Amino acid sequence: MSAPLAQHKLAPVVFPVAVLLVAMLSLQGGASLAKSLFPAVGAPGITALRLGLGTLMLCLIFKPWRLRFTRAQRTPLLMYGLALGCMNYLFYLAIRTVPLGVAVGLEFLGPLTLALAGARRPLDFLWVALAVGGLGFLLPFGADISHIDPIGALLAVGAGACWAIYILAGQRAGAEHGPATVAAGSLIASVIFVPLGLTFAAPGIWHWEVLPLALLIALLSSAIPYSLEMMALTRLPARIFGTLMSLEPAMAALSGMLFLGELLSLRQWLALLAIIIASAGATLTLKPKAAKIKQLDITAPQ
Repeated sequence: MSAPLAQHKLAPVVFPVAVLLVAMLSLQGGASLAKSLFPAVGAPGITALRLGLGTLMLCLIFKPWRLRFTRAQRTPLLMYGLALGCMNYLFYLAIRTVPLGVAVGLEFLGPLTLALAGARRPLDFLWVALAVGGLGFLLPFGADISHIDPIGALLAVGAGACWAIYILAGQRAGAEHGPATVAAGSLIASVIFVPLGLTFAAPGIWHWEVLPLALLIALLSSAIPYSLEMMALTRLPARIFGTLMSLEPAMAALSGMLFLGELLSLRQWLALLAIIIASAGATLTLKPKAAKIKQLDITAPQ
């Protein structure tokens, strides 16, 4: 095969893959920036700013007021919005005391567990074993300083459970409206968690100089990754998309190292690697019906 012909065949794949990697970097960069503001604003305050400003951006992009939800879709939509808000709130509380990469790794167990819930084949149980092994390495057993805060770890696992609920409810609520459902769900989440976050925020949240950084966090964590991920999803097979999304914990760990100086132990890196392999393996080997779950993974914000 000639070089020009090979490049022509690779181009349709290279572009969406690059776009997806940029989306993941944007999302984790936004999380790193958010964590850097914790001393001034607090984790609840960051949740309020990120969710409130992110909702405004999503509403401008998707215009949720144009959507019409049936009576059967309204309850799932409400659960979807509540899960979205709770996931954000628990995640930011978790990364107060847990390294970003570890928190995302623990959170990622939520959708991974959901994807493997119907495991029947021996190969499926291999992915379950890898995920459980990774979890065992990440959870703070013992008194070694390389281990993590148990409360923070539980909060991250709780965020993962909310992520699983978010996916299940999102399948039903967004069956007709697709990614525009994100804006409607984010609006529901904002009604509850923005006032809650403002109530428990640190005093620094009311300083005007915080606003530009808060806008940047919302842009990096919402508008940019959601738009880029949707662009990639329309150009990549669902399984390849899900496999690439499995890199999210590693991207988070790298972002924490670069922007926050968070260094992980070898044990923690091995745990993240086990979770990434389990997620990628499950995505590539799941039956087509089960693989549909992964398609709804794209709009799970942190």
